[in-house]
Amino acid sequence: MSGTARHVLALDQGTTSSRAIVFDAAGIPVAMAQEEFPQHYGSGGAELGIVEHDPEDIWRTQLGCAREALGRAGLGADAVAAIGITNQRETTVLWERSSGRPVAPAIVWQSRVSAPICARLRAAGVEDEVRKRTGLVLDPYFSATKVVHLLETIPGLRSACERGEVLFGTIDSFLVWRLTGGRVHATDPTNASRTLLYDIDERRWSERLCAIFGIPPAILPDVRPSSGSFGESAEEWFGAPIPLRGCAGDQQAAAYAHGCFGPRAAKNTYGTGAFLLSATGARRVDSRRGLLTTLTCGAGPGAPPAYALEGSVFIAGALVGWLRDGLGLIRTSAEVEELARSVPDSGGLVIVPALTGLGTPHWDPSARGMMIGLTRATGRGHVARAALEAMALSVGDVVAAIEADCGQPLDRLRVDGGASANDLLLQIQADVLGIPVERPVVRETTALGAALLAGLAVGLYASHDDVRGAAQLDGRFTPVEDQATRARRRRAWDAAIGRARGWLDELARA
Repeated sequence: MSGTARHVLALDQGTTSSRAIVFDAAGIPVAMAQEEFPQHYGSGGAELGIVEHDPEDIWRTQLGCAREALGRAGLGADAVAAIGITNQRETTVLWERSSGRPVAPAIVWQSRVSAPICARLRAAGVEDEVRKRTGLVLDPYFSATKVVHLLETIPGLRSACERGEVLFGTIDSFLVWRLTGGRVHATDPTNASRTLLYDIDERRWSERLCAIFGIPPAILPDVRPSSGSFGESAEEWFGAPIPLRGCAGDQQAAAYAHGCFGPRAAKNTYGTGAFLLSATGARRVDSRRGLLTTLTCGAGPGAPPAYALEGSVFIAGALVGWLRDGLGLIRTSAEVEELARSVPDSGGLVIVPALTGLGTPHWDPSARGMMIGLTRATGRGHVARAALEAMALSVGDVVAAIEADCGQPLDRLRVDGGASANDLLLQIQADVLGIPVERPVVRETTALGAALLAGLAVGLYASHDDVRGAAQLDGRFTPVEDQATRARRRRAWDAAIGRARGWLDELARA
C-alpha cells in the first residue's frame, strides 16, 4: 500500500441501482455516486415473478459510479489503497470466457422463473441432502436452479459450458472479471454459499451438488477469502491499477460492518427486500422454522468464515416503491412516512407484500400480495401505514423463527439500508419485536463492510473496532406499544398470511 493511499473505494452493486462510496482511513464516507438501472420482467411478465437485469447495465452503471465517486472526492487511483465489492446475491450471470459477453440476461434473485425446476427436484427427493450440504432450501431464490433454467432453454449452452467456453458467477464474480480485464474468475464464501452448489461445512464446491443439478463444474469461479486478493483493476478503468481486496455478499458485508460476529448479534437491512442475519459464530445451527444457515465473513482477515441464521423477506422497500410507481399514492419514497403519520393506525387494513411470493419462514413461491380489511373509511394514509407495518411484521416473522431456533431472545436489532431513514418504520419495528432497534450514523453499512474487508486486507485499518463509522449510533428506538396491541396486530397478520398463501396453485386448480 502506498503511503499516500489512504482511501478505500467500495462498489455496492444492488438490485435497483449501482453505487460507489469512497471511505477515508477512519471509515467515514467522503463521496458517493449512485445510478439506477432498468428492471426487466421477461416474456412472462412481472405477474409470473420473472425478473431480469441486463449485465451490461450493471457494468456500465457500476463503473460509471466508481469513476464519479473518485471524481467527487478529488482522488486519483494512486490515493486508493484498495477496492471492496459487495453485491446483490444469488443473481446469476453466464458470460463468454473469450469476450466477457453475457450469453443471457442476468436472472435476478427475486425471479421465480425456476420454480418448476425446484418442484421437479423436490419430487426427486434431493431436498434433504441439498439442505444438509448448503444450509439452504430448494427455492427459485438461489443461483443453481437459475443456471439450470438457462442450460435447459438456451440451445448449445450446456456443451459450451462443458468445454469451458462459458463462465458462471454471481454479480461479484462478473464485476471482478470485468474489472481485472478477464484475468480473475473468483468469488468469496458468502456469495458461493448462496448458490446451492457450495458445501458450507467442507467450504468448497461440491461435486455431488453439481451432479444433482446437472451443472458443469468447469463454469464455477475460484473461492477466495472475503478479505483477500481478487487481483488488480485493469489500468484502463481508473488510469492505474488498484488492488481488489474485499468481496462479500451485501447482507454479510452489512453484518460485518455492524460487528455481528457472535451469538445474539443480529442486523436487518431494509433494501428492496429485508434481510436479517443473526450470527451463531463457529456453531452451525440448522433451522426447523424455515431459516437459512449461511456463512458470514468471520471476524477478520485470516479468520475462518463463521455461521449465521438468515431470514430473507423478498419485498420490503420495494413495497414503498410500488405505492409510488404502481399506485401513485406518493411522488417519492420519502413521502411515505408523512402520509403514514397522518393516521393513528392502519384502520384494520393489512397488506401482505407477497409481490414475488413469500420468503422466510413461509417459502411459498405461489403466494401473491393482498390487501384485506378495506372499508369505506380506508384512505391513503391507512395504506401507507399498513405498508410500513407489513415490512415490520415480515421482519417480526424472521426474528420469531431465529429466537425459537437459537433458544434465546435477541436483545436488540441493528438496522441499515435505505428505509432505515424512516423513523416511523423503526418505531413500528421496535413495537412489533418488543426490543430496541438501533440505527448507526453510517447507514450504508453494506458498502462500509466491503470497505472494511478491503482496508483490513491492505493494512489501512488495524481492526474492525478502530473504524469509527462502524460503531456510532444515530438513533435508538424502544418499544412503547402494549402487549395486547402487539398480540392483536400479530393475529391479524397471521390470518392474512394464511389467506395469501398458495394463490397461484389455487388458480391453477380453479
